[in-house]
Amino acid sequence: MRINPIVKKDLQVSARSMRLAWGLFGYEAILAIAFLLAMMVIREESRSLYGSGNIYNSMVYLFPVIGISQLCIIALITPIITASSISGEKERQTFDVMLTTAMSPFSIVFGKVTSAVVRIMFYVLGSLPIMALSFIVGGLGWSTLFLYLLTVLLLAVFSGSIGIFCSSICRKSITAVILSFVFYFVVYGMTFLPLLLRFILGYNDAGESLLALLWNPGAFFEEYFMITMTGESLISTEMLRKDDVGAITYWFMERNIWVYVSAGCILVLTILFMLMAAWKVNPMHSSGGRKPGKKKKEN
Repeated sequence: MRINPIVKKDLQVSARSMRLAWGLFGYEAILAIAFLLAMMVIREESRSLYGSGNIYNSMVYLFPVIGISQLCIIALITPIITASSISGEKERQTFDVMLTTAMSPFSIVFGKVTSAVVRIMFYVLGSLPIMALSFIVGGLGWSTLFLYLLTVLLLAVFSGSIGIFCSSICRKSITAVILSFVFYFVVYGMTFLPLLLRFILGYNDAGESLLALLWNPGAFFEEYFMITMTGESLISTEMLRKDDVGAITYWFMERNIWVYVSAGCILVLTILFMLMAAWKVNPMHSSGGRKPGKKKKEN
């Protein structure tokens, strides 16, 4: 199988740099701090509930603590990595050279996102010994860990697609990073707007406004951890009537397929951002590109 040249080059450069090692060290240090804090809280709760320091019954709660900590770190660092990929080539004046290769614009975008995702997964795999405690002692199945790795991969690709799109439309890396977090606000925050507007307008039910949250990665992970830890939806059908939400929303929650539909919506957004980035990278569509057939006038 032929490896994408962009992926091969970026991984070789990263492997030869100490930045990857220091990044992994910092990543593990943050998770270790979260782990120790969680253990302290679990121990105090075990003493108050059971009258002893036996914490084995509560070790399962290490999974959401470590898992959410990892997701927050990944959501922050992935756009930073990809936001400087295309704009960094422009700053180093190697962008035009990259376009002269036989690779298509989408292959370039896909290679940049893939190289960032591979580096992120290095960090995640390095944290497995810490997460394994909640599985070995806490009683969670290994299938849960596999599904969690898939959700992390989905978040990394989604965050990377936002970063690569912003990098394709900006000439400076710092501008691309800032714009990436602006898009974060739009996706994470604006999906609550239909629900807020419905209550502002005086409606007593949510209706189908909750369907906008299908595009929200935050709501997706809340639903995922809720089903994993309790087996029930975040908004359980036992707590609401069909009249409180729309028929489609109720049907998704009743059958516990909300998380799968949300994953599909996030994947659609990911592909859309990557296609827009590839369209922008294409010199025929860029603002500075010159359309064929037009020649510079001679004096």
